Order: sequence, then structure tokens, then C-alpha cells
Amino acid sequence: MTRLIDLPAWRVLRDHQSRIASLHLRDLFAAEPDRGARLAAQAAGLYVDYSKHRLTAETLRLLLELARERELERWRDRMFAGEAINVSEGRSARHVALRSATPPQEVGAALARMRALVDRAHRGNLRGVNGRTVRTVVNLGIGGSDLGPRLATRALRALELGRVATRFVTNVDPADLDAALDGLDPETTFFIVASKTFTTAETLDNARRARAWLARALGDPPDLLANFIAVTGNPDAARAWGIAAERILPIWDWVGGRYSLWSAIGLPIAFAIGMDAFDRLRDGARAMDEHFRTAPLESNLPTLLALIDIWYGDFFGAQSRAVLPYAEDLRDLPPYLQQLEMESNGKWVDRDGRPVGCATAPVVWGAAGTNGQHAFHQLLHQGTLLVPCDFVVPAQASAGADREAHRLLVANALAQSAALAFGKDEPAAPHRHYRGNQPSTSIVLPRLDPHALGALLALYEHKVFVQGVVWGINSFDQWGVELGKARAKALVPALAGEASAGLDSSTRALVARIRGTRAAD
Repeated sequence: MTRLIDLPAWRVLRDHQSRIASLHLRDLFAAEPDRGARLAAQAAGLYVDYSKHRLTAETLRLLLELARERELERWRDRMFAGEAINVSEGRSARHVALRSATPPQEVGAALARMRALVDRAHRGNLRGVNGRTVRTVVNLGIGGSDLGPRLATRALRALELGRVATRFVTNVDPADLDAALDGLDPETTFFIVASKTFTTAETLDNARRARAWLARALGDPPDLLANFIAVTGNPDAARAWGIAAERILPIWDWVGGRYSLWSAIGLPIAFAIGMDAFDRLRDGARAMDEHFRTAPLESNLPTLLALIDIWYGDFFGAQSRAVLPYAEDLRDLPPYLQQLEMESNGKWVDRDGRPVGCATAPVVWGAAGTNGQHAFHQLLHQGTLLVPCDFVVPAQASAGADREAHRLLVANALAQSAALAFGKDEPAAPHRHYRGNQPSTSIVLPRLDPHALGALLALYEHKVFVQGVVWGINSFDQWGVELGKARAKALVPALAGEASAGLDSSTRALVARIRGTRAAD
């Protein structure tokens, strides 16, 4: 495979950037009166305005040529066909099968089991210790086993049926579990142990302490583990831990954790809003899948957004992107996208093991709504960094919400996007001068409902895939996660006082300091 930076299309784009780098968005809009309407597209119910970007029709044409030179359409077709495109692990990446209208048999069976479990809970027939009915579900997971379900459950809380409450625990810090358990009745509290391998240290430690909490409160009855459900690709380990086979739901090695909320990993979502609404979430993702699979690249939203990000990162040197959801219930979108984008594409070598030679995933950050306007938007408006932004805006208020307040929220989103783009000249008062030319994408959802959320998340999933193809990297492995985990495991004995041979001088001194502080207590 030819390296990206050695392609003719790359060199042409580099020369093109040098010619248009000084263009201001004010000039682009002045020269193209219809730019706002022309550089926009819609799919799966979402409307995406990408007109406030520092690019021309020629820029888009050259970026699309680059995508075609990297055989994007062939790689897209290979993914949808279930080929082993995760080359470092020899696996397919079949997360799209989880929301297919005709899913594989094993997926359909797992969804049916999810529905039976959730329906039993909502009818009051899912019972645990001492025959008591489940009232609260606590999800124990980390990474993709937490971020996706947490995001969707929060985002769709207006649809909660009120029959089963949901809480989330991810941090191995005991304070996280303690806070989640505060005020709960042990007899009516169920735990979901969500771990693909059933070896995830943080998750299993939280599960161990959850089991101890139940035992302390209930006297360790023989049916104690009736209050546990497992979602795992290692059912033997879950059974060995003590979870009954009928309470173990599958996840497969062809589903990466950050792509797994559409599977039984999404069980907390279904407990909160019901399986019918969970299916509508999958429907929205499937609609975006179909758009990505069939739409020409010129109007293909994941492709366009991916190429625009590459334009800024690799040709303008932008190192981060801000995600700004103007909906409090989407406040977990930035951390969800941090994992999706940075774990997928935070790689420095290509599929052949050679240095990529250019920047890959940017740092993703952000916060919900108007909060950021009173915090970091100062940097966006008058700082020295180029930071492309994503504005995510539901057009309609949620049912029962204050419509006037929602109009104010939307007005703020539109105002920020325009102010970042066009700025304001104040020659006599430099501290009041806004340079503008800060690019942004506006993604408009009709409303924050399951279908729109599913489409939004699939849009970002496919955008990440396109970027991986263009950069020539494998977006579906995450070897960088492993080194720190292995070293943490090795350090536990040292912190307990055992020999610390092989540690570097800094870590050895830190271990000594921490152990000394503990002894002083």
C-alpha cells in the first residue's frame, strides 16, 4: 500500500491549501450567495450544514479524489460484507449487523433474549434475591461497555418508563460504586457485569465489591447471584464467577467495545426506555448505514465530514475539535466521541506497520450547550488556536419542555456558529476585535428521540471509518490500551510492599512516597 503522503492527490491538496489558506469565511460567503444552502445535505432525518468551512468547490473535489485514490468505496463494501478488515486481529468489524433489518441468527436470538428480560422486568416478573422484583439496575462496565449506554440512557431519559431505574459505575475508585449504591435496596438492585472478555480488571473489581455489598446487607443467601446479569463473550468465565446461564447475554469478537451499544451492551438503555424504543434507536442507525452504503461520495455525509476533518488536521495543523451539543441531555456526547475517535484512529502506523507520516485523530473535547460559552468559548473566539467545532442542535424541544427556553438555546447555537465564522471588526478596540474564520459544522436533529440519536451516532461511526481508510490505519484495534493495563497489574504488588525490581527511578520513588504516606496514616 502506497503511503498517504506519497500519493499524487496528497501533493495536489497540499499545493491547493497554500493557495487558499488566507481566504476568510466572510469572503467565501460574499462570493457565493447560495453557499449556506448549497453546502448542506440531509440523511436519516439529520440536516448537516458544512458551509462554514474554509474550503471551496475545488477543495471538496480534491478531497474526494483522495478518498477514491484510497479506494474508500471498496473498503466500505468490504466492511458491509463482513470481511476481516480488522487486519491486526484477523476479525471483521460487523457492528452494522447489530442494527440490520435482517440480522444474523445469533444477533436476532440475543435481541429476543434482551426483549424477554426487559419485558419481564417491566411487568414486575424479573426477580432476584428472596423473590423480590428488580427496581434498579446498576451497569458495571468501562470504555465502550459504559460510555455508549450511559450516553443513550441520559439522552433519552424523557422516554423512561419509570419501572426500572438505571445507574452506571465505571471507575475502579470505590467512591463511584459507593455513590451509585447510595439509597438502594439490595434485594431489588440488579447488577449488569458488562465485559467482553470477563477479565476487565476495573469491572470485575466493582462486581466483587457489589457482591460483597449484597452479602453484607442480606447475609449471603444461596441465591445472592440471582441479582447479577452478565453481557460477555466469555460465558464460561461468567458461569465460573457464579452467574446463571440464563442471565448471560452474548457479545461477539467482531464487535468492538466502542461500537457495541447496539448489542446486549445496550441492555441498560432497554431497561430504561423499553425494547421498542431501543429498536427505534437501531432503526435510526440503520437508516444512516443505508445512506453511507449507497449515497454518492459527493453527498455522503460521513465521507464529507471525515474529509473536512482531515483537511484541517493534515493541511492546516489543527490538533483538536470541539463538540458542542446544544442539549443538556447530550452532555455525554463529547466523552463518548473521545473514545470512538481517539481509540479508533489514535494510531501512528498504518496497516502495514509503517509510520503514517501525517497527523491522525485530533483531540476531541467539548461540553453541552451554553455552559461552554461562559468557559472555553473565549478561546474559540479570540484565542490563537484553530479549533473546528461541531454544533449538535435538536430543532424541536422534547415533549413537555419549555419551548421559549428551547428557542433561546437554539438561538445561542446559531449565534455562536455565525460569530465564530464571521467575527466582528473593532479596529479602535483590539480587545473587542473578533477575527472569525473559525470553522464549524452544524448538525440539526429534528428532535432528540431514539431514531435521531441512532442516526447521529452511526454518522460519527462511519466518519471514523472513512478517516481510517484515508489514513491507511486500522480503526478497529486498540493496542495502545494494553500497555498501561499490564503495567498497572504489575505495580499492585509493589504498592502492597513486595519487591519493586525493574521499576524506573521515578515510579520507584512514587511507590515509596505513597507507601510512606499510607504508613503515616
